[in-house]
Amino acid sequence: MDSNTWRPTAPHSRRTLLRTAVAGTAAAGAGLVLGPAFPASAATREPEPTDRPLTPAQALRRLAAGNERWRTGDQEHPHESAALRRRLVQGQHPFAVVLGCIDSRVPPELVFDQGLGDLMTVRSAGEVLDEAVLGSIAYGVLELHIPLVLVLAHQSCGAVAAAVHADETGEPLPAHIQYLADQIRPSIDHGRHGEARVDATVNAHVRHVSRRLAAEPDLAAKVAAGELAVVAARYELRDQRVRTLS
Repeated sequence: MDSNTWRPTAPHSRRTLLRTAVAGTAAAGAGLVLGPAFPASAATREPEPTDRPLTPAQALRRLAAGNERWRTGDQEHPHESAALRRRLVQGQHPFAVVLGCIDSRVPPELVFDQGLGDLMTVRSAGEVLDEAVLGSIAYGVLELHIPLVLVLAHQSCGAVAAAVHADETGEPLPAHIQYLADQIRPSIDHGRHGEARVDATVNAHVRHVSRRLAAEPDLAAKVAAGELAVVAARYELRDQRVRTLS
């Protein structure tokens, strides 16, 4: 898929209408080696507008602190109160987009100990990109001014394992699963074998996805201006730690 095929061409009035429609629907339905964790009191107080990270570095530190709480069993389960839920009817201001796998063992809100209104999560098997995924991420960045896109791979990814197996055996995969394998295939590490090949491909693929996102023209402009970072990361099932990948 050509990374240049999606463009937000709607005029300003349509973009405003889109924001209004989203808000109206809500009303009708009424390790990362970074900084320290938030204090425990953060779990019991309502977030103020100044609490929202405004820069990529601040957003990454917030995720790092939350992952540290998660993996050490010291979760705060923040931003779940009835008062906050009422406030969120008026709008949302998430501080990060997390593009993750559909794997049931890696839910971003738990992995990063975040609550309502904190994260915009987009999930597809193996973090595979398509037009819906690209559009969802672009909405978060361009319309909600989110400063961080974290692409989160994980240990023992079934989608990557299936792609590697299909590549090795030539066996076709069922229905739309073949599409996933085709998207992952360019990242397969043919210099390794067995589980080591799958593991290396997990890392290569998340880096590839991150580079593709950062090269999207509208996102690239934000990256160049220092307003956005696109970061590749990996979650380890064995110790629940998230590590960034260069």
